[in-house]
Amino acid sequence: MSIAREGQDLTSPSAGRVRARARVVALQRSAPLAQIIALAGLYGVGAATLEGFTSLASLKAMLVLAALLGLAATGQTIVVLLGGLDLSIAGFISFGDVLFAVLSGKGWAFVPALAVVLAIALALGAVNGYLCARFGLQPIVVTIAMGFVLVGIAQVEVSNFTVGAVPAFLERFSSATGQTLGLGIPPVVVMWAIVAILTSLTLARTRLGRHIYQTGSNPVAAELALVRTLRIRTGAFAFSALCAAVVGVLLAGFTGSADASAGDQYLFTSLAAVIVGGTSIVGARGDYWRTVVGALIITVLSTLLIGHGYGTGDQQILFGVAILLVVVVYGREARLRDRV
Repeated sequence: MSIAREGQDLTSPSAGRVRARARVVALQRSAPLAQIIALAGLYGVGAATLEGFTSLASLKAMLVLAALLGLAATGQTIVVLLGGLDLSIAGFISFGDVLFAVLSGKGWAFVPALAVVLAIALALGAVNGYLCARFGLQPIVVTIAMGFVLVGIAQVEVSNFTVGAVPAFLERFSSATGQTLGLGIPPVVVMWAIVAILTSLTLARTRLGRHIYQTGSNPVAAELALVRTLRIRTGAFAFSALCAAVVGVLLAGFTGSADASAGDQYLFTSLAAVIVGGTSIVGARGDYWRTVVGALIITVLSTLLIGHGYGTGDQQILFGVAILLVVVVYGREARLRDRV
C-alpha cells in the first residue's frame, strides 16, 4: 500500500511544512541560530532606544562583562554536558577574589599568590566532583554546601586581614580600557577568545572531549567502553572551580579591591549563560560556542535593562523566564541513554 493511500502524501503542503520544521530543528541542533537571532534583536533594540549603546566604549564594556561571565561558565558548560550542575561557582569566585587580594596585601608576588588560589580551588573542586561521582550524591546539594563554605571563608578573610591593592597590571588586564599589543582590545576579552577556541577544540576534536560526551550520554555504557568516568566527573568539577577562581582574581583587578560578595551575581547567571545558549540540561548535547552566545545575550540584556532603569529584581525575572523558555524546548528531549 502506498503512502498516498494512507493519506500521507509527501507532496502535500502539510508534508512540506513538516520537512521544513525538521530542517529548522536540525539546523538549531547544529548551531545556536535562534540564540544568535535573539542576540541581534536585543542589540538592535538597545541601538534604537539607548543613546551611546553602540559606542566603542559601550561595546568594550559589554565585551569585558561578557568575558568574565563566559569564563565563569566555561567549567559549568562541561559539568552540564555531563548532566550535572555546579552551584559553587559563586563561592569559588568570591574565594578567589578575596584570597588573592589578601595575599597581595601581605606582599606576595602575583605568580605565587595566583598559584595558591588556583591550587586550593582545584583541590576543593575535585572534592565536589569526587563526592558526586564516587558516592552518587546530588551535585546541587554538594556544590551549594561547598559554596556556603567558600563564601564564609571569604567573609572571615575580609574581616580579619588588611587587604592591600592588587597589582596595577591586573587592573589594566581586566579593564575595558586595557590594550593588547597596543591595540584597543581589552586583554580579558582576548583571554576569553583563546579559552573559547581551546575549549571548543578540546570538546570537538580530542579523545577527552569524546569521553565527556560519552559520559554525559550514558555513563554505564561509557564505563563498559573503558572510559574512566570517575576521573572525567572529578576533573570537570575541578576545572569548573579553577575557572571560577580565575574569574575571582580578574574581578579583584576589575574592582581594585577584595569583595566577599563578588561572586553573588554569577550564582545563576553562569548557569543561565549555558542554558540560554542552548546546551541541553539532559547532558551530552551542546558545546562551548553556545555558552559564548549565551553570555553575550545575558550581558546585552542586562545592559539594556539597566539602561532603561530596571533593577536587579526585574533582571532576575527576565533571566528566569528566558531559562524556562529554553528548558521547555530542550528539556523535552529524552536523554540519549533512554533512547538506547
